[in-house]
Amino acid sequence: MRRWNSLILLAVLLLPLAGTYARAQGDGIGRAGKRALLPRDYEIALARSAAPKEVSSSAEIFVLGDTGYVVAVRGTNGNACLVNRSWPESLEPHCFDAEAVATVMQTQLRRAALMQSGASQEAINRDIEEGLRQGRFRTPKRPAMTYMMSAAQVLYNDDGKRVGAWQPHLMIFFPNLTSEQLGLGATANPDAAIVVDSGKPWSNIMIVVKRAIAPDGPSGGR
Repeated sequence: MRRWNSLILLAVLLLPLAGTYARAQGDGIGRAGKRALLPRDYEIALARSAAPKEVSSSAEIFVLGDTGYVVAVRGTNGNACLVNRSWPESLEPHCFDAEAVATVMQTQLRRAALMQSGASQEAINRDIEEGLRQGRFRTPKRPAMTYMMSAAQVLYNDDGKRVGAWQPHLMIFFPNLTSEQLGLGATANPDAAIVVDSGKPWSNIMIVVKRAIAPDGPSGGR
């Protein structure tokens, strides 16, 4: 696997945050409840900022509505982008490659629809697990790439406390992968890579990259 070099300032200070953020990125983390809707043009720009233009400029763009995500811009390259909302006030721009669109993104779309309907987090997690068993969802058949490179992230830790933006990073989903299989230690270290949800169906390798991407257009008041 190609090694991605990262430029990380104040690494000693970032290591505790890396561990917290890795937990916050885990499957099923967040809080149920209706999310406030964003200005449409801002949400589209924010979604595109998750990845370089080579990935996002021709991607399908989803925006959140009252009952879940809807397509705002039709794509042509097989990729898709949206602003995930694990917590009511969080902004988590993601772009997905074609395999991630077919797998990871489908569970995120389902989670969002259930959150908007008022379902509890426990009920949502059960629904996703049952969907995997029934074949409504599937895990990736090959490594699936998602991008989280936006400079406009608004992130929350697994206790629901705002931590703001974190380092731009890639998430490569590889079902049931463990830290031990990659020879990584138990302590999260963004100088190497971090395995999130180690050993679980949605396990992924999180790799910090060197540059965040600012969204085009107005800030939307956030």
